[in-house]
Amino acid sequence: QVQLVESGGGLVQPGGSLRLSCVASGDRFREYAMAWVRQAPGTERELVAAISWNENIAYAPSVKGRFQISRDIARNAVYLQMNSLRTEDTAVYYCARHQFSHQLWIGDPDEYAYWGQGTQVTVST
Repeated sequence: QVQLVESGGGLVQPGGSLRLSCVASGDRFREYAMAWVRQAPGTERELVAAISWNENIAYAPSVKGRFQISRDIARNAVYLQMNSLRTEDTAVYYCARHQFSHQLWIGDPDEYAYWGQGTQVTVST
């Protein structure tokens, strides 16, 4: 069973930065796409960033140029560096693992089968 544990959320002022971390249990970490998905109250979930097994990366237009996803194979970890944060970035951020290995299309949150518990990110003055 795959378990994902996120950390790094919190309260930050507009323009500030946060770094989210997610550590995954289990083996074959390198074979699966990982993603960060966020959801604010009353809104649809949004795939913010994803990294494929061969390290192709995709970003939502709303965060491109401000957020950066990366992973550390040795630590079974994926990160989300968030810069120039805006109030509209406020949401619960979830780490997720794709259900199939070696996938090239990584942009559909419905294709992710394993989810962390979520970490709250609040951008406010």
